[in-house]
Amino acid sequence: MNERDAGKGASRLEYRSIPPEVTVELAPHEREAFVREAGRIGAAHRRSSLDDPRLLASVEIAARSLPAPLLTRLVTFRTHSGSGAILIRGLPVDTPLPDTPVGSPSAPSWPALAISTLTQLSVMSFLGDAISYADEKGGGLVQDVCPAPGAEARQENTGSQLLELHTEDGFHPFKPDFLSLYCLRGDHEQVAGTVAASIRSVLGHLPDRCRRLLSQPLFRIRYSSSFVGDGPARYTPAIAALTGPPDDPDLCVDFHAMEGITAESGQALELLHTAMKAELTGVVLAPGDMIIVDNRIAVHGRTGFRPRYDGRDRWLRRCFAVTDLRPSRVLRSHGTRVCASIL
Repeated sequence: MNERDAGKGASRLEYRSIPPEVTVELAPHEREAFVREAGRIGAAHRRSSLDDPRLLASVEIAARSLPAPLLTRLVTFRTHSGSGAILIRGLPVDTPLPDTPVGSPSAPSWPALAISTLTQLSVMSFLGDAISYADEKGGGLVQDVCPAPGAEARQENTGSQLLELHTEDGFHPFKPDFLSLYCLRGDHEQVAGTVAASIRSVLGHLPDRCRRLLSQPLFRIRYSSSFVGDGPARYTPAIAALTGPPDDPDLCVDFHAMEGITAESGQALELLHTAMKAELTGVVLAPGDMIIVDNRIAVHGRTGFRPRYDGRDRWLRRCFAVTDLRPSRVLRSHGTRVCASIL
């Protein structure tokens, strides 16, 4: 069991290392396959936006020629994600790497990071269709996750204190099925642990009464401020935390922004939180690492770290995918993967 410092003013969090059976290590020649394909696609589509259907089609077609062992693992993860997370190591990172952005407005355009951008999209194309949300980081299909001055305590990706376990965008009607976090630069002290836990690992430890309560629409989630601003809190309608087959349910929770609407359901949520913290696995991401989380069954979070805002802070890139793009068309214009505002 590893214990990582969750950052100044935050609690500590314990987790086990992500096991070898869900870790894929790329050999140098496999990494070069990504560099070669990214260079070819980048040269052909340098003037296109990432949301261009032609660019995305090229990425998906090229992905079929990438290393077979990795593709086999991705197909298996897509159809049965097991513990809910997979770690890929040894992916390429653009060189020279620019300074870590401080806030989204200063983030470089995708051609400046063509290798990592197209590598991430190609990996995610094996899990589903890329999707994004106009309310979040301008709707970019690949987004920069970096600490921001003044946001240290925020329960959002710009924060640097403990980020509580949550389903990504659990309040959204078309939340992602998978999310990936791709490390371009680690934190200075190498203490920021990205953690995950699956409902499959804790379901058998929950009392029957708790499972029944979690399966009823007795909970609500507060919308993230990135979607609604800093005005009055807004909440989802009542939802269930567990849905689907009782023996293998989907999960939707946010242990910071979700609350039970009855005292008993609140207690059930606390029992679930305790159980999931006991089953955490995680990793301090290093450059070239990508963790992928099955957002349908697993929560993720992050221990704290201390940014210096010196251009060398932790820098991840984030990408979402859904297994079926069609349901979200009510929020998307024809030909775009970006969902319009939900409010």
